[in-house]
Amino acid sequence: MKIGILSRNSELYSTHRLVEACKDRGHESEVIDHLKCTIVMEQNKPSIMYKGRNLDDFDAIIPRIGASVTFYGSAVVRQFEMMKVFTAVESQALIRSRDKLRSLQILSRAGLGLPKTVFTNYSRETDDILNAVGGAPVIIKLLEGTQGLGVVLAENRKAAASVIEAFHGLKARVIVQEFIKEAGGADIRAFVVDGEVVGAMKRQAKEGEFRSNLHRGGTSQVIKLSRKEKTAAVTAAKKMGLGVAGVDMLQSSRGPLILEVNSSPGLEGIENATGLDIAGKIIEYLERNSQKKRKIQKDKVNA
Repeated sequence: MKIGILSRNSELYSTHRLVEACKDRGHESEVIDHLKCTIVMEQNKPSIMYKGRNLDDFDAIIPRIGASVTFYGSAVVRQFEMMKVFTAVESQALIRSRDKLRSLQILSRAGLGLPKTVFTNYSRETDDILNAVGGAPVIIKLLEGTQGLGVVLAENRKAAASVIEAFHGLKARVIVQEFIKEAGGADIRAFVVDGEVVGAMKRQAKEGEFRSNLHRGGTSQVIKLSRKEKTAAVTAAKKMGLGVAGVDMLQSSRGPLILEVNSSPGLEGIENATGLDIAGKIIEYLERNSQKKRKIQKDKVNA
């Protein structure tokens, strides 16, 4: 197969590992900077131009789209879909996952455990907001935040009210979530590929920090998930429509609580923590589904 890896930097760990996994399995790969792609729309003939040539010979793509370029990145993925190229992450699922509010609504509707969460249209009723999530301490998150940026722990009602009012004054949309004390500053990242948990790690925040993100100095270790945690991770990825996903959860007294479902989860932390070939699992997923897609298309032509 010829596989396109949509990434702006071929030196990134995740991109490098995917290239390596393609080579190990006898596939040709190419790293494509999606921001340098030109989308060409024509009646019944969608195409993509890149560095002076037409990208018309790919069997599958793996989108590694950063949050800051979701709009254009998802448009490029959608164009490949129109060209009948299999994608590890579909464009609509990518867009859905980047909308934190919509994601939480989808997960809530699916009956999955979540921290109590409130979203308002710049409401000044901070007491009502705090009461709805059980009072302080609370977590306040920017809707557009990533990698732990734009996340604040407010330890008392006065601090929470001040932070909420400050964000609203800046016209920044936020969600307010209950603080899960028993999680102890740790969360779980379950890596789901094609409806199966292929690896999981527990991330622990460094001392004096409540955010467990590895980018914030947190540490990670391999963990064996309970049946409930596995089911929650697989269900969350499925409901979000993601073939590849990093599902972040908290361990609580009422069971696993989903924090976020990431459509471009990094490979470095999970592979280092588990020692597993997660990149290889993604390529195997492409092999199974790209072949299946080509067979369906062939059957349609011969019908």
